[in-house]
Amino acid sequence: MTDTDAITPEKPVRLEDGDDLDAFVAEHDLALVDFYTKGCSLCQAIEPVVGNIARATDAAVAMLNPRDDLDLVDEYDVRSVPTLLLFEDGELVGRMAEGFRGTEAVVEFVESRGESVRSD
Repeated sequence: MTDTDAITPEKPVRLEDGDDLDAFVAEHDLALVDFYTKGCSLCQAIEPVVGNIARATDAAVAMLNPRDDLDLVDEYDVRSVPTLLLFEDGELVGRMAEGFRGTEAVVEFVESRGESVRSD
């Protein structure tokens, strides 16, 4: 399957580790990855939001627990969860790590390709 043949899933894909992450980002031109942990109430609250993003934007959306591959914590400088990372053409172009954000704010973040988005 080539990048142009990749089908954008309409719901978040669960990734297991850094290899899955690399493959997912390589497969999709625009990818949003939600770094979360189990038991995190903000992570649970944002899960439906990332589901909405998968349906409302052209981005492929994935969820990954960095505790399953601790190297990712350092590689992507994950200091809190949830952390949303936006990749375009395989490159990290944006980060949203301000806790819970609603669907509208995250759609704007994705559509602006990770440029700073203010909700005020």
